Amino acid sequence: MIPISARIGFRYSHTKNSNSFVAFINFFSVLGLSLGILALIVVLSVMNGLEQQLKDRVLGVVPHIVLAATTPQTTLDKITQHKGVRASSPFVTTQALIQTPGELKGVVLQGIVTNDGNSHFSLLTQLNSLQPGKYNIVLGLALARKLNVEVGDSIRLLIPTVSRFTPLGQVPVQRRVTVSGVFSLQSSADTDMAFMALADVQRLSKQRIPETRIFLHDAFAFNQVLTDSLSDSEMDFVSSTWRTQQGPLFDAVKMEKNMMALMLLLVIAVAAFNVISALVMVVTEKQSDIAILQTQGFTQSQIVQVFVFNGMFNSLKGTLFGTFLGMTAVYCLNPLLVFFQVPIALAVTGDPIPVLIKPLQILGIVSLAMLLCLIATIPSALKALKVTPATHLKYD
Repeated sequence: MIPISARIGFRYSHTKNSNSFVAFINFFSVLGLSLGILALIVVLSVMNGLEQQLKDRVLGVVPHIVLAATTPQTTLDKITQHKGVRASSPFVTTQALIQTPGELKGVVLQGIVTNDGNSHFSLLTQLNSLQPGKYNIVLGLALARKLNVEVGDSIRLLIPTVSRFTPLGQVPVQRRVTVSGVFSLQSSADTDMAFMALADVQRLSKQRIPETRIFLHDAFAFNQVLTDSLSDSEMDFVSSTWRTQQGPLFDAVKMEKNMMALMLLLVIAVAAFNVISALVMVVTEKQSDIAILQTQGFTQSQIVQVFVFNGMFNSLKGTLFGTFLGMTAVYCLNPLLVFFQVPIALAVTGDPIPVLIKPLQILGIVSLAMLLCLIATIPSALKALKVTPATHLKYD
């Protein structure tokens, strides 16, 4: 059964006989709350999409966990059998220089097993062109443009960390290789990463024993996977994780998202506390009603509940309306940008703005907004306790 205080509070929030100025203030307090929630949902969804796209593109080619070449097979079996591991394979990596007639560029050269390349790099299909003994190489699009090379061109690859003696003296190992593919991930990998067959890189870099790269279903869960799989002594075999190279980038994105969320939460807080001014006016307007309720036997707690429910009903309207507008804006964001020809895109290719809605995040926003509104209504509702029936009913 609905409490009588809730029914009265609901009726006050829908009455058409209120003072027009009170209704005006109440309307804009609800509207401000809706706009704050709208902005927070849109901004966080865009930041979630950006973070997810970075996760897919940047961490799509960087090994999530690298195990040393000396790792025992028992340790490898323990970690590769973890449910969070998606794939694993041997690989070697080395620093290299790529030379063309007009350019010289340093890259991180990865030697990979080509028959399972697609299982690791779902965004790359060009790796199938890497065959052991052919000395083919796959470059990023930005790197290929800088070097002014295309598929089929021959380039010189130098390994500065390995040298050999010739009649002309000690020179770095070098070889002519053929560009067999070009990939585009629209990330830093396009400019500083190249791939060759594992056997070819082993010959050039003299790395006979490869390391093991581990790819996870969720790259952010690498600590949990390592803790669940390996003992403290086995942790020494972990050469690196993706955070070694890309940690600062994702920390910066996370900090930016948190700061923007904090600023927009302050907007919601301001809108929520505007409920105070609207509710104070309602209490002032309903002083005669409060006095009558007191003479009818309403307790102080019931009087407070009437106006708490009144404020919460209005806050609920603003919160639900803002959530609806926010969800609609997220789904219509890219079509609207295209319709109004707003030049906002993630890359020069004109890709749409990435958006990702997280239901738990939306639920958290709604819950926090309602909590702020509840806190804001209590001081205003307590003002109703100052009303005395003898004072306000002596002329009625």
